[in-house]
Amino acid sequence: MVLTSAFRGWISALVMTLAAVFSAVGAEADSLDSFLTELTPADLVPGAEAFGPVRSDVPVAPVLKAGETVAYAFLTSDFVGTTGYSGKPIHVVAAIDTDALLTGVKLVKHSEPIVLIGIPNAKMVKLTESYAGLDLKAEAAAGGDAHDLDIISGATVTIMVIDDSLVRAGIKVARALGLGGLSPVQADGPKREVDMARAEVADWTALAGDGSVRRMTLDVGQINAVFEATGDQRAIKRPEAGAPDDTFIDMQMALVSVPSIGKSLLGEAEYRNLKAWLKEGEHALLVMGRGSYSFKGSGYVRGGIFDRIQLIQGDASVRFFDKQHKRLGGLATGDSPSFGELDLFKIPADAEFDPAEPFRLQLLVQRSVGALERAFLTFDLGYKLPEQYLLPAAPAPKMVADDTGEAAAKAALWQRIWKDRTLEIGGLGVMLLVLTGVFFFQFQATANARVFYWFRIGYLTVTLVFLGWYANAQLSVVNLMALAGSLRSGFSWDAFLLDPLVFIQWFAVAAALLFWGRGAYCGWLCPFGALQELTNKIARAARVPQITLPWSLHERLWPAKYMIFLGLFGVSMVSVPLAETYAEVEPFKTAIILKFVRDWPFVVFALVLLGLGLFVERFYCRYLCPLGAALAIPARVRMFDWLRRYKECGSPCQTCANECPVQAIHPTGEINPNECVDCLHCQVLYQSETKCPVVIKQLKRRAKTGSPAPDVVLGQPPANHPNANRTKVS
Repeated sequence: MVLTSAFRGWISALVMTLAAVFSAVGAEADSLDSFLTELTPADLVPGAEAFGPVRSDVPVAPVLKAGETVAYAFLTSDFVGTTGYSGKPIHVVAAIDTDALLTGVKLVKHSEPIVLIGIPNAKMVKLTESYAGLDLKAEAAAGGDAHDLDIISGATVTIMVIDDSLVRAGIKVARALGLGGLSPVQADGPKREVDMARAEVADWTALAGDGSVRRMTLDVGQINAVFEATGDQRAIKRPEAGAPDDTFIDMQMALVSVPSIGKSLLGEAEYRNLKAWLKEGEHALLVMGRGSYSFKGSGYVRGGIFDRIQLIQGDASVRFFDKQHKRLGGLATGDSPSFGELDLFKIPADAEFDPAEPFRLQLLVQRSVGALERAFLTFDLGYKLPEQYLLPAAPAPKMVADDTGEAAAKAALWQRIWKDRTLEIGGLGVMLLVLTGVFFFQFQATANARVFYWFRIGYLTVTLVFLGWYANAQLSVVNLMALAGSLRSGFSWDAFLLDPLVFIQWFAVAAALLFWGRGAYCGWLCPFGALQELTNKIARAARVPQITLPWSLHERLWPAKYMIFLGLFGVSMVSVPLAETYAEVEPFKTAIILKFVRDWPFVVFALVLLGLGLFVERFYCRYLCPLGAALAIPARVRMFDWLRRYKECGSPCQTCANECPVQAIHPTGEINPNECVDCLHCQVLYQSETKCPVVIKQLKRRAKTGSPAPDVVLGQPPANHPNANRTKVS
């Protein structure tokens, strides 16, 4: 039957519904600030009145009650990287009080299926909220296993990911803030300490040689060159005066609160004055300079702050004020050079400065480019206390393994999921073994047309019901985009291992592409493909008329799915979330994962595609499926041609071409491996005694002679025939 006006109406409905689907999907920023605007403080802490600003050191927001901080709100995805089925985090906002108890929990956003086997999202929200009251002190002591895990049937992985994220993120927050007596875990061994008993005095040469004094020298030519490299024409036009070799600044520094260094450079009397000036936990830095540029400048005289230098250690920085500064008259070392500036700077105790760790002094070089404007450059003078001033590292105490480590926690989670899904993994393994046997012994498997027909119907039913509706193991082009994004940002197996059935299927598909092409998955293991074929069988039984598209139109519709895939892949290079939005062109989530329990545009879109499939078998697979297109591209490298053909196939016989369920056989007889779904119907016809002209001719010859011809075996071409055991490929 040719293309009708009714069919064109179906196409129009498809386009309109697809537009409605895309318009129903939106995107938003995922940050603690944005989620807090959707919540009230009382959602997280009963009686709370306001949220404070998000802290810069730890991404938490104080929860205020009567003006006092009673808890801290945090977003789990800010602290742990555990992802769910979608490969994206499940965002949960929780609040933790000073005793390390969760006071409130809210599931705010996720990309997981909203409904699993009839489960409303509200049920998942309610379960998440039940974590209020969880004692994170007990969880830290028990490695996260102090509580009982409440599982919702059908949403096991999603709930386990939420549980893992909440517990690990909560423990990290408690440790970072010191709540409930929990302290940060030392990841790099015990903390080193300065040897305050060491008091040997050394001369300048020794101090400069072993790194006790560090130096940075810049000449006029270097400064002018760096300003020129910035491209700021106003700064370039105002170069520093002097010859290029003239010293712009020679800046040196030493940590003189270390006794041996301080006594050597300051002398005994001045070192005693320094100790009297410093309070508990404070340290002192001696900065020395000469040249045309001053590291102090004159701004501190007006504003009380030294704006040309700052100390930086890790993520912390220290600005020095005039009250933290003292001038030094001279050095005690007789062999030291002369300096125009000798200044002591106090590092306050609240800076949490660690003298045993590296730090740097950043110098700001400024140049006037107008009446009120300046251009700036920064240079760093690094410092690390030499090893001889540090006490030997104490042996690390034996500690219980910290299961909050990201890698260990992720591995434990996916291993736990695989163990819980042993039955489903075993079922998939049996399906793959059976399918592999059918493909390797396809001639024997297709010998009896009726038996093979019901075998295929049964296998597709298992694929739809078990793999699809029960196990939710539907592959998607989104998996490929997530893989591409992971390869760009730093590949990790963890997100892919969270769904064992999908993971195993992808490995099976990769192997099948080398042997049979895309058809091993598309024709047998795809739940939505199975749904299309089974519903079409029902439609045929109900005598629904079947539409055969003209070959010229059918052939020109093939590229559509490749264009869709390339478009999605291109968008994913810019934005994976946006590409996942447009990937709703796949009806898999609606029809298989959510079983049509979804917003109406998605349901209508899926039903339209299935409706088209009632008239044109596997309409979506043929023309629109981006996953099929993605699998067809690497399938071109397959190593074997398994489908048997006769020289008469296509000329004159057109039986296989006419009966191919997806019109993957050209009128000239070639099988297009990009479109073939390996249903093996052509192999059934290859041996048919009622439909295949070659077999019928062989039977007639046997009936006439009473025995088969010596060079002919029933159902096979002669052994020396060039087309024996080969597939014609376009």
